[in-house]
Amino acid sequence: MYLYPRRVRSPLALAVVMTLVACAAPREGPLPAGRSPTETARESPQPGRTAPAASGPERYVAIGASDAAGVGAADPRTGSWPARIAAKLPQGSTYTNLGVSGSLAAQARTQQSPAAIAARPTLVTIWLAVNDLNNGISSTEYRDVVAGILAELVSRTEARIFIGNVPDLTAVPVYRNADPAVLGAQVAAYNRWIAETAARHPGRVSVVDLWSGSAALVSTATVSADGFHPSDGGYQLIADRFIAAMRRAGIALSS
Repeated sequence: MYLYPRRVRSPLALAVVMTLVACAAPREGPLPAGRSPTETARESPQPGRTAPAASGPERYVAIGASDAAGVGAADPRTGSWPARIAAKLPQGSTYTNLGVSGSLAAQARTQQSPAAIAARPTLVTIWLAVNDLNNGISSTEYRDVVAGILAELVSRTEARIFIGNVPDLTAVPVYRNADPAVLGAQVAAYNRWIAETAARHPGRVSVVDLWSGSAALVSTATVSADGFHPSDGGYQLIADRFIAAMRRAGIALSS
């Protein structure tokens, strides 16, 4: 659950726990064998109202960065955390990965969100934060961009949206030269705004808690050989938290 930065501005611009920087080019892929690309029409819920629990095929779109690419997994195509979620979706579901290498939240809003909306998703995951933090984006600027992404998805799609927050980075070895108080305050500010913007859309947007207990998860079992990205074990931990949040929200996922 780690990431390396796109460009270095400060000691904070280093690899990070439970997050990655980028995904390769946008790609759409089928689910595991036996699942057809069937889509079913649904009535779009009104913004701010609880979406009905999913029971049929999903149109799943992932917005994010290199974690979506699965860098560090034995098989990046199937080993990333979005791919692990997709493997548990009902038969007939589709999976589109829109992650872009080095993407900041503002770039995702202009490059990924329109494609996500065009895909008519019923399920969206978002994990964008550490690149912004590493590149010196203020928490309030980040807040405004994320608020825009969520508002557009809520008003223009019927999707249930799950957004991950920032893990506890203070235990990550590459941050050993950073002031833990400063780093912790930055992470807390980002997470506060993620929670606030999500709360504007009850029943449609859920925060996936990647922060709680994350410092204790840093180990050789969860870090790939490059020292930055998640291993297969790390990707499974990330996927597990998203999957748990989805099940609590009524999304039908296999065991």
